[in-house]
Amino acid sequence: MNEFHPTDSLARLLDRIGSIARAQALYVVGGTVRDVLLERDVRDIDLAVSGDARGWARRLADRLGGHFVALDDERDVARIVLAGAVHHIDVAALQGSVADDMRRRDYTIDAMAVEAGSINVIDPLHGRADLQARRLRMTSADVLDDDPLRMLRGARLAAELEFEIEPATVAAIRARVARANQPAPERRRDELCRIFELDDAERGIRVLDELRLLDVLMAEVAAGKGVEQPKEHAYDVFEHNVRAVAVLDLLLRERRPDIASAWMWDDVWATFGWCEVRLRASFREEISEGRSRRALLKLAGLLHDVAKPQTRERQLDGRVRFFGHAELGARIAAEVMRRYRFSARESRWVALLVEEHLRPGQLAQVGEVPTRRALHRFFKDLGDAAEAALFLSLADGAAARGPNLKPDGWRRQAAYMNSLLVRSFEDEGIVHPPRLLTGYDIMSTLRLPQGPSVGRLLSALEEAQAAGDVMDREGALAFVREQARGAAGEGSD
Repeated sequence: MNEFHPTDSLARLLDRIGSIARAQALYVVGGTVRDVLLERDVRDIDLAVSGDARGWARRLADRLGGHFVALDDERDVARIVLAGAVHHIDVAALQGSVADDMRRRDYTIDAMAVEAGSINVIDPLHGRADLQARRLRMTSADVLDDDPLRMLRGARLAAELEFEIEPATVAAIRARVARANQPAPERRRDELCRIFELDDAERGIRVLDELRLLDVLMAEVAAGKGVEQPKEHAYDVFEHNVRAVAVLDLLLRERRPDIASAWMWDDVWATFGWCEVRLRASFREEISEGRSRRALLKLAGLLHDVAKPQTRERQLDGRVRFFGHAELGARIAAEVMRRYRFSARESRWVALLVEEHLRPGQLAQVGEVPTRRALHRFFKDLGDAAEAALFLSLADGAAARGPNLKPDGWRRQAAYMNSLLVRSFEDEGIVHPPRLLTGYDIMSTLRLPQGPSVGRLLSALEEAQAAGDVMDREGALAFVREQARGAAGEGSD
C-alpha cells in the first residue's frame, strides 16, 4: 500500500493523460489514489493540475474523444465524460502546493496524490495508515464547515468501503447536523442515491442515523422510531422500513452473498430463474440521470410505510391499524422526491410503489387465485413499476416477520409473486389483449365524435378482453354498444 500501481489499462490511460500536461504540474488525487491502493475498480479519475484547469480539460477532452462539462467556474473544476471502463475524469485547479491542496480535502483517505509518471504517494495527512486501519477520519473540522455535503459524503464512504468513522469525526459531524440541508438539493440527492446504489444500502442508512443526519435529511423516516406495530410485526415502523431495504439489498445482489440469509436469495432466484436476466436488466436500467430502478426501489422500500406514524389508530378491540397509510405515504414520498429535485418520472415511480405496496398481497383473497381482471388492472395501473412492486412486497413481508420468517413461508410468498408474472407472460391477453377494435371503429359504429368517451370505451373493452368476457370482434362490437347504451341511460337519469 506504499506505492501507486494501477492496472495496466488504467496505467495506459494515465500515460496518455500525462503526455498532454506539457509544462503544467499534474497529479492523480483523491478517490483514484485511494481505490488503486485498495485494489478496487477505478471508474472515475480525479486530477489536479496547475494553471488553467478548465482550458487544459478542454484539450484533454478533445484528445480523448470525451464530452467536456464545466462543473464549477469559481473553483475552476471541469469534467470529461467518457464511454468506457472509466466513466469520467474530474479536473480541478491545484490550490497552492500539492500538500496544501491535500489539506483542503475532506477525509485523509482522499487526501493523497501521485504526480503524473510517478509511483510515489504524497501523503501529508497519513491517509495510508487510515486505509490500513479501515478508518474514516476528517482532515479537519473546518472542511465540514466549508462544505456541509462532506458530512453526507462521509456516511456514504463509510458504507461503501465498510470503514468505521473515528470518534472525533463522528462528534464533529453530530455538532453540525443542523447544516446538513444547506448544500443544493441536487447535490444531496446524488449522494443519497449513491448510498441506495450500494449492495449494502442498509449500512448507509444506519450510518446516517448514527451520525444523526437522517433526522435532518429525512425527518419523515426518522419519525417512525418507537412507533409500535401489531404483534404480527417484529419491529417498530422505523426499523421495519430499514429492514425492508436490507431485504431488497439481499434480493437485488447480482451474485449470491456469503451471509446467513443467503437462502432467501437462493429461493427467490430459483423461483424467478426463468426471467432473471430480464428482471436484473430492468432493475439496472437508469430511469433518469444515472439513477437506476434498483436504487429507487430501495428508496421506495425506506419510504413504503412512512405515513404510519400519522395514521396509527388503536381500535375498540385493541388492535392497532394504519388506515390510509399507503395513500398518504405516496403523497409524502412525492414531497420527498420533489424536495430533492428528482425528475417527474422518478417521483411518480417511487410514489406509485409506495401507494401500491400492499396491492400484490391483496390481489387474491385467502386461498383464492387472482382473477384475470384483477391481474390486468394491476399490470395496467403499475406499468413499468409492476415487477418492482412484487419485490417490494416480498421485502415488506420478510421485514415484518423478521427473525420469525420461516423458509416454507418465504418460498410460498416467492412462488405467489412469481405466479403473477408467469400468468402475465403465459397468457399475454391478460396484460395486453389483442386489439379487436380501434377508436375509429367505435366512432363509426356508434356514430360518436372523437373525445374522452371513446378512450373510456376502449379501456373498458380491453379489461373485458383480459377478463375473458370478450373473445372476438363481434363480441367486442356488442360489448361497446352495451356500454354506450348504459352510459346514455345513466346520463338521462
